[in-house]
Amino acid sequence: MSQRTTYREALREALREALQRDSRVFLMGEDVGRYGGTYAVSKGLLAEFGEARIRDTPLSELGFVGAGIGAALGGMRPIVEVMTVNFSLLALDPIINTAATLRHMSGGQFSVPLVLRMATGAGRQLAAQHSHSLEGWYTHIPGLKILAPATLEDARGMLWPALQDPDPVLIFEHAQLYNLEGELNQHEPVDICSARVRREGGDLSLIAYGGTLGKALAAAEQLAGEGIAAEVIDLRVLRPLDDATILASLRKTRRVLVVDEGWRTGSLAAEIIARIVEQAFYELDAAPARVCSAEVPIPYAKHLEQAALPQVPAIVAAAHELCG
Repeated sequence: MSQRTTYREALREALREALQRDSRVFLMGEDVGRYGGTYAVSKGLLAEFGEARIRDTPLSELGFVGAGIGAALGGMRPIVEVMTVNFSLLALDPIINTAATLRHMSGGQFSVPLVLRMATGAGRQLAAQHSHSLEGWYTHIPGLKILAPATLEDARGMLWPALQDPDPVLIFEHAQLYNLEGELNQHEPVDICSARVRREGGDLSLIAYGGTLGKALAAAEQLAGEGIAAEVIDLRVLRPLDDATILASLRKTRRVLVVDEGWRTGSLAAEIIARIVEQAFYELDAAPARVCSAEVPIPYAKHLEQAALPQVPAIVAAAHELCG
């Protein structure tokens, strides 16, 4: 059985389920309680679960992310919400120097079962301090698992498996997806270790995640009308990357285009292409290509913001060039 819902509501149901299933789970962050969350994801949860489990925090990412790590070390299962990925930079020290390293530094004696949720991405005219896609930075860090749900099913199903992980899990929710609406099938557990093929094709592999998945699917639909069958891969899990799914698709299509809202220089797209070249160079019929954001701080003006981001026409044009 399926029901009509939104990405936002799917996330809220995931939070509700986790709070109901495990008394150790609690949610903390700026405005998650009385205000109902910056993106209204936690609306109504304070009345349902009370202040002990839905905790509004001061405006200090360094402070409340550190508190969440301490709670995880103490046996709790905290879900910490950071308003936007740009603000997570204020908490880099506890995330990278503590949460990601403690299992290694303690010889396996300690783990940090923390889930850190945050909005990422542009497209809402919130300018450069609220709009960047920095999840690729976090994929550089051993000790972290990085998730990017792009579908209603993943928004609903990734949280509970993430809470079972003994190590810190960062979930990046593209802010343009909160209003995404569709049919959500009866809830099933979600695999948080592998990518998914969202559209089959034999001429070109389109690799995307998060906010770029919908654009990749739209480009694939347009390309299909022009006789080019593009296979669309939703990475979903950015660390560790699912090389097997990527390479299986590449060996079928022999051409690959990566769509990444991060900047081109030092991007996740660059890492994916490097792995393809290292492992399957002789399977390629054309040099791998990528469509990334322009190398500028995300502009405020709507037409400039749109011009700076990967868009369907640019994906289609890059696909045409790859396919000759």
